[in-house]
Amino acid sequence: MSNDKNWPKYPTLFSLYIAQSIPMSFFSTVVPVIMRQENYSLESIGLMQLVKLPWIFKFLWAPLVDRTSESTRSLKRWIFLSEIFYALVIVMTGMLSLQTDFKLIVVLMLIAFIASATQDIATDSYAIRLLKPSERCFGNSIQSAGSFIGTLFGTGVLLIAYHYFGWQALLTILACFVIFALLPIILYRKKVDKPQNAKTRVAWIDIIRFFRIPGIHKRVLVLVFYYSGIIGTLSMLKPWMVDLGYSVKEIGFMSGITGTSAATLSALAAGWIINKTGRRTSLFAFLALTISVSIYFWIIAAGEPSKAMIWTGICFLWGGYGLSTVAIYTTSMDIVRQGREGTDFTLQIVITHLSGLVMAILSGQIAGKTDYRSLFAIEIILGLITMAVLLYYSHNKKNDESV
Repeated sequence: MSNDKNWPKYPTLFSLYIAQSIPMSFFSTVVPVIMRQENYSLESIGLMQLVKLPWIFKFLWAPLVDRTSESTRSLKRWIFLSEIFYALVIVMTGMLSLQTDFKLIVVLMLIAFIASATQDIATDSYAIRLLKPSERCFGNSIQSAGSFIGTLFGTGVLLIAYHYFGWQALLTILACFVIFALLPIILYRKKVDKPQNAKTRVAWIDIIRFFRIPGIHKRVLVLVFYYSGIIGTLSMLKPWMVDLGYSVKEIGFMSGITGTSAATLSALAAGWIINKTGRRTSLFAFLALTISVSIYFWIIAAGEPSKAMIWTGICFLWGGYGLSTVAIYTTSMDIVRQGREGTDFTLQIVITHLSGLVMAILSGQIAGKTDYRSLFAIEIILGLITMAVLLYYSHNKKNDESV
C-alpha cells in the first residue's frame, strides 16, 4: 500500500462503493424472493431484471459527468446529488406496497438504479484521479471487496432483517446508510481536479473515439473474453446444486455466503499480488486459476461429487472471480484518456457486463441441451481461447504497467 499519510483515500472509496452495492443487491436479488413469497407470478418477477438496464447503458451519460467534472467540487457534487437522490427514491419505495403498487415500485427502482449508476461513474472518475498508478491495485481491491461485501449483506443479512423490521423500516434504514456513507468523502479534502493538459470539452462522440485509440481492439477482445471461462459456471452453479439435491438453505449458505466471502478475501489479496507481480503476470496467473477451476468442475461432474468437493469448488470459483475482477478493474483504469476517465472506464466495464450477460444466457442453453459437464468442458475451451487472446494482447508490450 502507499507509504504516504494519505491512507484515508481507501476507506473513502470503500464507503462509496459499498453504499451503492448494498441497496442495489437488495433490490435485484432479495426483492424477487419477497415477491415470490407474496405469490407474484414468475413473469412479474422476471420484469425485475429490467431495473439493471441503467448499469448496462450508463456509458451513454458518462461523457456528461466527465464534461461537468472539471474540479473536485463538481465531481463530488455528482456523487452527493446522486446518493441523496438515490436515498430519497429508496425511502419513497418503502412507502409503497408490493401488493398494490408493484408497477410504481419497478419504476422507482429503475430510477434508483439510474442514480446509482451515475454515482458509480463519478466515483470511478474520482478514484482514477485520486489513485496513483502504483495505488490502483489496492484501490480496486477496496472497490471489489466493497461490492462483494455489499452483495453479501444485500442478499443475506437484509433478507433476514426484512422478517424483523418489515418493508418500510428496512428501506428507511437502507436510505440512512446511503447518506451516512457520504461522511468519509465529506471529511476527505484532497483535490482531484482534472489535469490541466486534458482537453476541456467532452462530448458523446468521445464514446466512438475511444474505439479509435490505436491497439484498443486488442483490449476489447480481452474484455469480451476474460470472464467467459468462469461466468457460465457461476450462472449454472445454483441450478446444478439444486439438481444434485441441495436445499435452498444449503445453496444460500454455500454459494451466497461462503462463495461471496471467498470473493471478498481474494479481492483484498489481489491488490497485493498485482503490486508484487505486475499487471501482465497477474492477468495470466488469475486466468490460469479460472481455467483450473473449470477443469476441476469438469472432473467432479463425472460422478456424484461430495459436499466437500462442491464446497472446495465454490471457494476457488468465487476466489478466481474476485481476483479476475480486481485485475480487470486495475488495467481498465490504466487505459483512460485524461479528462475522460469516467467515460473510458465505464465503457470497458460495460463491455465485460454485456459479454457476461451473453455468456450467462448461453450457459443455460448449453446446459439444457447437453449437460452440466459439457458446459464445464466448453468453459475450459473458452478459458484456453482467452489465454490465446491475452497472449495476442500482450505481444510486444514493453511496459508491464500498461497491460
